[in-house]
Amino acid sequence: MSRRLTTAALAALLLSGAAQAAQPLIIDVHRDANCGCCKDWITYLENNGFEVRDHVERNMNTVKQDLGVKPRLASCHTGVIDGKFVEGHVPVAQILELRKRPDLLGIAVPGMPAGSPGMEYGDVKHPYQVIGITRTGRERVIANYPLEQAAH
Repeated sequence: MSRRLTTAALAALLLSGAAQAAQPLIIDVHRDANCGCCKDWITYLENNGFEVRDHVERNMNTVKQDLGVKPRLASCHTGVIDGKFVEGHVPVAQILELRKRPDLLGIAVPGMPAGSPGMEYGDVKHPYQVIGITRTGRERVIANYPLEQAAH
């Protein structure tokens, strides 16, 4: 193979990989029409490279039930990515981690904790956990927020 052909093939391969990497992650978000913080979480996702498909629902309880969200883990909106649920104000880092976890059915930030994405109120940051739900229904803490700062 000539050097020119090899260089062209390598360039095409690199460009196709870059194009795939630039494609946004798609997440479906189900929410009530009157929820302001849901819209804030959607904006947060979009600002972090996600393409959001916004679904206004009449009955969020049915959506949650169909996806396997336990009532005690519920929040105001429910996302779906790669067939897995993302319940509540989950940070992007945990959504990306969820995509790599075949053992999880979904993740949740129960309630609406101040300081979580979409629930920012100045410097107010209530502690909260991101809970993972395994395919067998067990709950596991995936992350604690606010993140602990390393000691210097």
